[in-house]
Amino acid sequence: MVESTVHATHAVVTLDVALPGIIWGWMITLNMWAKSIGTGVILVGAFLLYRHKKDEMPNLRWTMPLISFIFLNIFLLFTLTDLHQPYRMVNIFLHPHWTSAITVGAWMASLFTALVTVLMVIGYFDAHPNVRKNCALANAARANSSLYEKLFPFVVFLAIPVTLYTAIIMAESSARELWQAPAEVMQMMWAALLAGSAALILVSGKWSAEARKDLALVLAIATFFSFLMYMGEYFFSFKSSEAEATLAYVHAGGAYNTEFWFGMVLGFIVPFFIAVGNMKSDNKTLLRFAAILALVGLYMAKDVWLKIPQMLPLS
Repeated sequence: MVESTVHATHAVVTLDVALPGIIWGWMITLNMWAKSIGTGVILVGAFLLYRHKKDEMPNLRWTMPLISFIFLNIFLLFTLTDLHQPYRMVNIFLHPHWTSAITVGAWMASLFTALVTVLMVIGYFDAHPNVRKNCALANAARANSSLYEKLFPFVVFLAIPVTLYTAIIMAESSARELWQAPAEVMQMMWAALLAGSAALILVSGKWSAEARKDLALVLAIATFFSFLMYMGEYFFSFKSSEAEATLAYVHAGGAYNTEFWFGMVLGFIVPFFIAVGNMKSDNKTLLRFAAILALVGLYMAKDVWLKIPQMLPLS
């Protein structure tokens, strides 16, 4: 931003200039990665609760909202930090503009986090009936255990727009042809299912083999279609010269070529084959290894996809 003052009229002349370099960096990558985990565990957890009895997954009703709570707060923390002037966030709630995707997303994410917190408290005391029996909070949680079943459908419903609204914000960014709404929406959804299944795999040690096979199935499907989405953009993105120029940063010899393919291999290709194999023979250790690779690779893929459109000069 360049400013100069015309002394005769005291007018301030402002000239907008392009911001060089990457503005949305690792902080936004971590933001989206954490949000994928926070929403994905709810979506995948709902699938498991529909498919299996609670006894087959003894800690799911407690660990699912706990994981979601932790990563949603990481997501919200870095969202707030990235504003540079965090107190402006107050205006989203005091003076909301409902035509803004940021405003709608902030309200949904806050409500989603609040409901997840309630589920976490109820689920904890349900899973630990001997913890502080005389605690008023524990007694209240146990007395309202049916509230869990009543709130859970609303939480699952909210998980979908909360994980998708970032795609709308990215698609609204001017002169960023690689970030198109349809593709970004599907990438966000597959990322949530991938991250959610991977996170739940890490806590599924005491679950039944059938429940873990379903987790492996979700992980295999999510990694396959995530990889398909990225490859479609990588090889067939001829919608504009800008998109082609942007993808040059990941094509052979590009600045982000190595990180991109590491993300594809670690995040999608290797976990896919491990997950498919685990559907036939249950191997907890190998499946957890696939889950860790998927989470690491997903972060790398998101990091590349966020940064490369910002590398292209807009003027």
